[in-house]
Amino acid sequence: MEHSTFKKWSAEFAGTFWLVFGGCGSAVLAAAFPQLGIGFLGVSLAFGLTVLTGAYAFGPISGGHFNPAVSVGLVIGGRFRASELAGYVISQVLGAIAAAGVLYVIATGKAGADVGGFATNGFGEHSPGKFNMTAALVTEIVLTAIFLMVILGSTAKRAAAGFGGMAIGLCLTLIHLVSIPVTNTSVNPARSTGVALFGPGYAMSELWLFWVAPIIGAILGALIYNVLLKED
Repeated sequence: MEHSTFKKWSAEFAGTFWLVFGGCGSAVLAAAFPQLGIGFLGVSLAFGLTVLTGAYAFGPISGGHFNPAVSVGLVIGGRFRASELAGYVISQVLGAIAAAGVLYVIATGKAGADVGGFATNGFGEHSPGKFNMTAALVTEIVLTAIFLMVILGSTAKRAAAGFGGMAIGLCLTLIHLVSIPVTNTSVNPARSTGVALFGPGYAMSELWLFWVAPIIGAILGALIYNVLLKED
């Protein structure tokens, strides 16, 4: 069944909202909560769970991209029409901004509230582990490329039906386990944009990297998959 364009946009908005609210919300509200903080492992699981649950809830309507880099990669991989790309990207970015806005209202809703970095992405002095720009670029490119390869492989016709969302969600969990110390993990330009608008000023000045690197990675991942792994 072919869903209307508006329903697809709505699903991408909702799915990206959930990803940012659930993933970044866990980082802002729960990661370092006194005594019971969930830490890097908890935040990694939260991001993976948002994609896993979103894929099954909204994926049947829009394909469940929730990420401009994924949409670009799927165009390169031949799984998505280029004519639909702009509408998806706009819906994803708006969903991320809406989620970040709601999260900001919650995070500032107590006396003496300090949102800190607000789950923004950065490099150099703004990297959690003080990794430089080159390390950040390489990390985001490589992990987004792998993410696209997992997406394309787990949703191929030869893959086990119904398990794509699980593989993709677990892959995003692993990506976060690797890269939170390096960039606070983006692999998603919409996710980075939403919180950057409400976070500290440096986040906007470094946002370019978290658009450029994931999109390059997504294109590379799709090309590698097409050349080496795509079914006949």
